[in-house]
Amino acid sequence: MPVIGSGIVGDSNTFNLKQINISKVRKEVLDFLVAGEDLIQAFETIRDQVIFTSKRIIVVNVQGITGKKKSYISYPYSKVQYFGVETAGMLDIDSELILAFNDGSKLSFDFRSNVDIIQISKCIADFVL
Repeated sequence: MPVIGSGIVGDSNTFNLKQINISKVRKEVLDFLVAGEDLIQAFETIRDQVIFTSKRIIVVNVQGITGKKKSYISYPYSKVQYFGVETAGMLDIDSELILAFNDGSKLSFDFRSNVDIIQISKCIADFVL
Protein backbone atom coordinates (compact mmCIF):
# COMPACT_ATOMS: atom_id res chain seq x y z
CA MET A 1 0.00 0.00 0.00
CA PRO A 2 1.35 3.46 -0.84
CA VAL A 3 2.10 5.82 2.02
CA ILE A 4 1.20 9.48 1.75
CA GLY A 5 4.19 11.68 2.52
CA SER A 6 2.90 14.57 4.58
CA GLY A 7 6.26 15.90 5.68
CA ILE A 8 4.92 15.92 9.23
CA VAL A 9 5.99 12.57 10.66
CA GLY A 10 9.24 12.70 12.63
CA ASP A 11 11.01 10.64 15.25
CA SER A 12 12.25 13.59 17.27
CA ASN A 13 9.84 15.12 19.77
CA THR A 14 11.00 18.51 18.44
CA PHE A 15 9.19 17.84 15.17
CA ASN A 16 6.12 16.15 16.60
CA LEU A 17 2.87 18.05 16.40
CA LYS A 18 1.84 20.23 19.32
CA GLN A 19 -1.65 21.63 19.75
CA ILE A 20 -2.18 25.30 18.98
CA ASN A 21 -5.11 27.64 19.38
CA ILE A 22 -7.41 27.87 16.34
CA SER A 23 -6.56 31.58 16.13
CA LYS A 24 -2.98 30.62 15.18
CA VAL A 25 -4.03 28.72 12.04
CA ARG A 26 -2.45 30.30 8.97
CA LYS A 27 -4.88 32.90 7.65
CA GLU A 28 -4.70 31.61 4.08
CA VAL A 29 -6.15 28.26 5.23
CA LEU A 30 -9.46 30.04 5.86
CA ASP A 31 -9.66 30.72 2.10
CA PHE A 32 -9.80 26.95 1.47
CA LEU A 33 -12.79 26.32 3.72
CA VAL A 34 -16.18 25.64 2.13
CA ALA A 35 -19.60 26.75 3.34
CA GLY A 36 -20.50 25.05 6.61
CA GLU A 37 -16.93 23.90 7.31
CA ASP A 38 -15.61 24.72 10.77
CA LEU A 39 -12.15 24.54 12.31
CA ILE A 40 -12.08 21.94 15.10
CA GLN A 41 -8.44 21.54 16.21
CA ALA A 42 -5.03 22.66 14.99
CA PHE A 43 -1.48 21.41 15.50
CA GLU A 44 1.94 22.51 14.32
CA THR A 45 5.59 21.62 14.12
CA ILE A 46 8.15 24.38 13.75
CA ARG A 47 6.72 25.50 10.37
CA ASP A 48 4.04 23.02 9.27
CA GLN A 49 0.43 22.79 10.41
CA VAL A 50 -2.26 20.12 10.54
CA ILE A 51 -5.81 21.40 10.83
CA PHE A 52 -8.82 19.24 11.63
CA THR A 53 -12.06 20.70 10.29
CA SER A 54 -15.61 19.41 10.33
CA LYS A 55 -15.08 17.95 6.82
CA ARG A 56 -11.39 17.07 6.41
CA ILE A 57 -7.81 17.29 7.55
CA ILE A 58 -5.75 20.04 5.93
CA VAL A 59 -1.96 19.73 5.96
CA VAL A 60 0.12 22.85 5.36
CA ASN A 61 3.67 21.87 4.45
CA VAL A 62 6.08 24.81 4.39
CA GLN A 63 8.90 24.09 1.96
CA GLY A 64 12.35 25.42 1.20
CA ILE A 65 14.74 27.58 3.15
CA THR A 66 12.69 30.77 2.84
CA GLY A 67 9.36 29.09 3.55
CA LYS A 68 7.63 31.02 0.76
CA LYS A 69 6.57 27.84 -1.01
CA LYS A 70 3.78 25.96 0.74
CA SER A 71 1.67 22.97 -0.16
CA TYR A 72 -1.91 22.62 1.08
CA ILE A 73 -3.19 19.07 1.05
CA SER A 74 -6.78 18.14 1.86
CA TYR A 75 -7.74 14.72 3.21
CA PRO A 76 -11.56 14.39 3.35
CA TYR A 77 -13.05 12.25 6.11
CA SER A 78 -15.45 10.77 3.54
CA LYS A 79 -12.51 8.86 1.99
CA VAL A 80 -11.22 7.36 5.26
CA GLN A 81 -11.60 3.57 5.29
CA TYR A 82 -10.26 3.09 8.82
CA PHE A 83 -8.11 4.85 11.39
CA GLY A 84 -6.18 4.04 14.53
CA VAL A 85 -4.12 5.59 17.26
CA GLU A 86 -1.02 4.60 19.17
CA THR A 87 -0.72 6.15 22.60
CA ALA A 88 2.51 7.38 24.16
CA GLY A 89 4.44 4.96 26.34
CA MET A 90 7.31 5.03 28.77
CA LEU A 91 10.16 5.10 26.24
CA ASP A 92 8.16 5.97 23.13
CA ILE A 93 6.98 9.38 24.26
CA ASP A 94 4.93 10.37 21.24
CA SER A 95 1.50 9.26 20.11
CA GLU A 96 0.48 8.53 16.54
CA LEU A 97 -2.64 8.84 14.41
CA ILE A 98 -2.94 6.55 11.38
CA LEU A 99 -5.57 6.99 8.68
CA ALA A 100 -6.15 4.60 5.77
CA PHE A 101 -8.03 5.76 2.69
CA ASN A 102 -10.27 4.01 0.17
CA ASP A 103 -7.48 3.91 -2.43
CA GLY A 104 -5.18 1.99 -0.05
CA SER A 105 -2.95 4.94 0.86
CA LYS A 106 -2.12 5.70 4.48
CA LEU A 107 -1.35 8.89 6.35
CA SER A 108 0.20 9.16 9.80
CA PHE A 109 0.97 11.98 12.20
CA ASP A 110 3.19 11.94 15.29
CA PHE A 111 2.00 14.07 18.21
CA ARG A 112 3.80 15.20 21.33
CA SER A 113 3.04 13.15 24.42
CA ASN A 114 0.87 15.86 26.00
CA VAL A 115 -1.62 15.82 23.09
CA ASP A 116 -4.87 13.99 23.88
CA ILE A 117 -4.81 11.38 21.09
CA ILE A 118 -8.06 9.84 22.34
CA GLN A 119 -9.82 13.20 21.88
CA ILE A 120 -8.51 13.35 18.30
CA SER A 121 -9.75 9.80 17.71
CA LYS A 122 -13.22 10.72 18.99
CA CYS A 123 -13.27 13.79 16.75
CA ILE A 124 -12.45 11.70 13.67
CA ALA A 125 -14.97 9.03 14.67
CA ASP A 126 -17.69 11.70 14.81
CA PHE A 127 -17.09 12.49 11.14
CA VAL A 128 -16.10 9.05 9.77
CA LEU A 129 -18.54 6.65 11.45
